[in-house]
Amino acid sequence: MENTQKIKEKVLLHACCAVCMAYPVEILKKIEEKNYEPIVYFYNPNIYPLKEYERRKQELINYCDKKNYKYIIGDYENKDWLNFIQGLEQEPEKGLRCNKCFEFRLDKTAQTAQKENIKIFTTTLTVSPHKISQNIFKAGQIVAQRYGIKFLEIDFKKKDGFKKTMELAKENNFYRQNYCGCEYSIKND
Repeated sequence: MENTQKIKEKVLLHACCAVCMAYPVEILKKIEEKNYEPIVYFYNPNIYPLKEYERRKQELINYCDKKNYKYIIGDYENKDWLNFIQGLEQEPEKGLRCNKCFEFRLDKTAQTAQKENIKIFTTTLTVSPHKISQNIFKAGQIVAQRYGIKFLEIDFKKKDGFKKTMELAKENNFYRQNYCGCEYSIKND
């Protein structure tokens, strides 16, 4: 009997938190014609304060362990991130600071993919209705060209993706933060 099972192609999935990661992992696993094996990558030096970063990181690790998902945890390089976005601190949400932040995190994702011999990377950032997917795609393509690997453009919020994300968050009793992550996105009520 001939083995017709396709070899799974690894894709490094940049994730900002468990809430945003749960649904995109399922989508990647279900794209049958591609037979992807997602590996979750938590790299978010933008998250502030450190206590918030640790909370999001631990929840993501717990969920990955529960679901038996492979994952990689990047370093918390907050000072490097602050230097990269310097001069854009006063930009509004969805502005130039966010675009630079996408580029910074996706650059490290591509570096990690290359190091791990993974030829494709993508991000969960597009699941949020508070992010402009085209800006994320643009940053992903710039970085992909820089490293000679492929950026997979998937707008995870499409086809009720954000709604399904929220259902999974509720079902798993995830901690849901009320701001993107960086100190400049914290809303002063």
